[in-house]
Amino acid sequence: MIQFENIKSESLWSRETDIPSRLPLEGDLETETAVIGAGLAGLLTAYFLKKQGRKAIVLEADRIAGGQTKNTTAKITSQHGMIYSSIIKGIGKDKAKLYAMANQEAVRLYEKLITDQGIECHLRKLSSLLYSCQEADSLKREAEAAEALGLKAFYTEKTELPFRVEGAVCFEDQAQFEPLAFVKHISKELEIYEGTRALSVRGNVIETDHGNVKADHIVFATHYPFINVPGFYFLRQHQERSYVLALSGAEQYENMYYGVDTGALSFRNAGEYLLLGGSGHRTGDKKCGGAYETLAGEAVKLFPDCQIEAGWSAQDCVTHDRIPFIGRFSLYHSNWYVTTGFKKWGMTTSMVAARLITDQICEVENPYEILFQPARLLLRASAKDLLKDIGISTAGLIRGSFQKNRRCTHMGCGCRWNPNEQSWDCPCHGSRFKADGSLIDNPAQRAKSQNRKISGAGF
Repeated sequence: MIQFENIKSESLWSRETDIPSRLPLEGDLETETAVIGAGLAGLLTAYFLKKQGRKAIVLEADRIAGGQTKNTTAKITSQHGMIYSSIIKGIGKDKAKLYAMANQEAVRLYEKLITDQGIECHLRKLSSLLYSCQEADSLKREAEAAEALGLKAFYTEKTELPFRVEGAVCFEDQAQFEPLAFVKHISKELEIYEGTRALSVRGNVIETDHGNVKADHIVFATHYPFINVPGFYFLRQHQERSYVLALSGAEQYENMYYGVDTGALSFRNAGEYLLLGGSGHRTGDKKCGGAYETLAGEAVKLFPDCQIEAGWSAQDCVTHDRIPFIGRFSLYHSNWYVTTGFKKWGMTTSMVAARLITDQICEVENPYEILFQPARLLLRASAKDLLKDIGISTAGLIRGSFQKNRRCTHMGCGCRWNPNEQSWDCPCHGSRFKADGSLIDNPAQRAKSQNRKISGAGF
């Protein structure tokens, strides 16, 4: 029987790769571009700007790749769940093709960069498959849609999985890698200030807890934008959590797999381990308990002789139309840029975002700008998600007014206890706090009072 209780919550990547630390900012500074956030999207943006001969610095509140980048399952793929048939209906075939080509181009760019630079990050080319154990018709439509958009995708009923599927869509020419080994290489020559939290941004000045940074261009690559106005991103997306176990003694698969049914699992190998993912839920959902235990139960059922070697979780921003926000932050700040709303596909989208924002700063035309522009109007089909998010946020704000000790420091919503990770999570916008009130995830910028420990009753 698998014993999960003794497994430390830490990703394989964090265990296997140590990135040298950097010093905090020391006083005021001026630069051409300041990137806020040293996750993969921010680092790649600074990397490409440097390659273009532009001066760029990176500000990081904690450690390089210390947020979602270290917790990814590290799939580099244009297979983004059941998306292509729906976005063709929502935005038309021409724009849907932009989405497909942007992400497939990102797969190729990773391969070229890793090959040209000789980066040892266990890059592996393979196929990525969507599968369903319940029905096949929607998968057939998805395969037809993806193929019509120029992707190498086809419908099949054959997989390597240890259970019967009704059907699957195979996307060829995809990849996977070890993200922190990649980050360690590309960050070597970048000017990065760790332990430097951006507190506010006014015009072209970033106020941090270690001095002010004046920049011609400012890139918000903080996973979730911490500036509420302008942009109003807190009204335009929510956050979700998902979980993964690294198993030894399990199967070795030639490809990656992602289930589309409710409660389905994802699979990919990482060296000798199999990464088993699933149990996702909206951040702050009151029914979120038992995620790791559910995955452990599935692991035992599928691979009776396996052992859990690691377990961890990730958080994803989800826009109402399922298309990321990448580009100029708002109509009122032409020198601010933002990248957020990657859903579960942060590795591929980080490359898309870095190239697009680099082109905008360097005044180079990018064919994908019109698709990802943050100022776009929401799809009519996304109105249902918008109303749902407004309802959840309103309920959270009301709850926060009666539970002052458990209010999120972002906008005052009432937090809920997450028994999977022993944290207080905000259902409105996804901020998370440790039991002692210290901050885990943004958009909140402040911890709760450090003098009042959170108990079961509140902070």
